[in-house]
Amino acid sequence: RAPAISVSAESCIPAGLRLGPVPGTFKLGKYLSDRKEPGPKKKVFPYAEPPVFQVRMVRGELVDEAGSSALEWIGLIRAARNSQEQTLEAVADLPGGQIFYRALRDVQPGEELTVWYSNPLAQWFDIPVTATPTHDEKGEERYICWYCWRTFKYPNSLKAHVHFHCALSHGRPFLHHDH
Repeated sequence: RAPAISVSAESCIPAGLRLGPVPGTFKLGKYLSDRKEPGPKKKVFPYAEPPVFQVRMVRGELVDEAGSSALEWIGLIRAARNSQEQTLEAVADLPGGQIFYRALRDVQPGEELTVWYSNPLAQWFDIPVTATPTHDEKGEERYICWYCWRTFKYPNSLKAHVHFHCALSHGRPFLHHDH
């Protein structure tokens, strides 16, 4: 797997703007971890620090520095680990239809684009919609896989683990701790 590349807005992206459709096989979150893993950064503008992949609005469409449409770079957007860092949500017009990303709010210049499933799309893909935290001995929130007992710092890391990686959960719906 390739490490994540940071994709950020060069200009304001208005709330509700749809990007896409997302090309290829949709596996949002498959490589999500609790860490914001530093990966190769694509330096787009000579004076951008740190180097990031930046996009801007041109005639109502988001394009990268080369003028390429979203289809060229949308797959580089990192999965959000939690709702606080999420700027986009993955949506579909119909179950099984093409997937788009929609801005949840105005995204400000310099802000990283991160995405997670909308609730209907998560349900369609059998991705857990909620994750209830517990607190460890230091009082810090943790999310526990109720199949294998692995712990996670972020809710979406747990959800991705249950859907893509937990060998004990396959073929069974997500269980909450009260079940």
